[in-house]
Amino acid sequence: MNRPDYLVIGAVTKDVVPQGYRPGGTVTYSSVTVQNLGLQAGVVTRADPTMDFSLLTDKGIWVASAPSAQTTTFENIYDGDHRTQYVRAVADPITGDDVPHAWRAAPIVHLGPLAQEMDEAIVDLFPHALIGVTPQGWMRQWDGTGKVSPKVWERAEFLLPRADVLVISEEDLGGDLRLVESYVRLTRIVVVTNGWKGSTVYANGECRQLPPRAAREVDPTGAGDVYAAAYLVSLYEQGDPFVAARFANVVASFSVEAPGVDSIPTRKQVVDYLAQFGDV
Repeated sequence: MNRPDYLVIGAVTKDVVPQGYRPGGTVTYSSVTVQNLGLQAGVVTRADPTMDFSLLTDKGIWVASAPSAQTTTFENIYDGDHRTQYVRAVADPITGDDVPHAWRAAPIVHLGPLAQEMDEAIVDLFPHALIGVTPQGWMRQWDGTGKVSPKVWERAEFLLPRADVLVISEEDLGGDLRLVESYVRLTRIVVVTNGWKGSTVYANGECRQLPPRAAREVDPTGAGDVYAAAYLVSLYEQGDPFVAARFANVVASFSVEAPGVDSIPTRKQVVDYLAQFGDV
């Protein structure tokens, strides 16, 4: 088995929608983004045996899914810009043994936990990769009703020195932007996303705010994962942490204009936009 260009690890989810469920999670949104940008994406996840991966496999995405008693399930309830989230089910943990040996040579690796489903030590499987982290799954807890609330990421000091890029939202931080200062000291690049306001990049001793592309928001679910994937792809290809943020802002802005993965753009759409409206 050949290795993918971009490996994303985390729980595929069933996202509750009025019609029932749709596939979701970081692995879904990130892998579709990568595939649309012209790279080969690979997914490592866990799900129950009935989970339908055709949304991914029909796009040519490679999926390595270990069996689980159930599939991680989320319900998101939006009130304007505010989201209340509930965990309805949690899959079994993902371990290093679930990663195909050949895939450990992937040049870009994205760790995308959603419900504390993997140990941070999995990062040590990829000593030569560009490693990005979206740590929301290590920064959420839930009560007996499944209602999600923020928690402190207890193992950040272990993982971040081993990673290259942290992409985190203001929502993940629970509004405590002081955490950013500690994260900046631990890893090479920190990106804080904030929806329609764009993103802030801390890199090379600088801090820059990068504006978004104006978008007609229909469904913001997964936009942060789309952003992270686009950011890592651009950083790998161009090497500039600020150019990557401009690129990722544009990709993510397209993605909110339709439900699910339907409006994640192609590379041509993004390149054409940037050619018309300029780079950073």
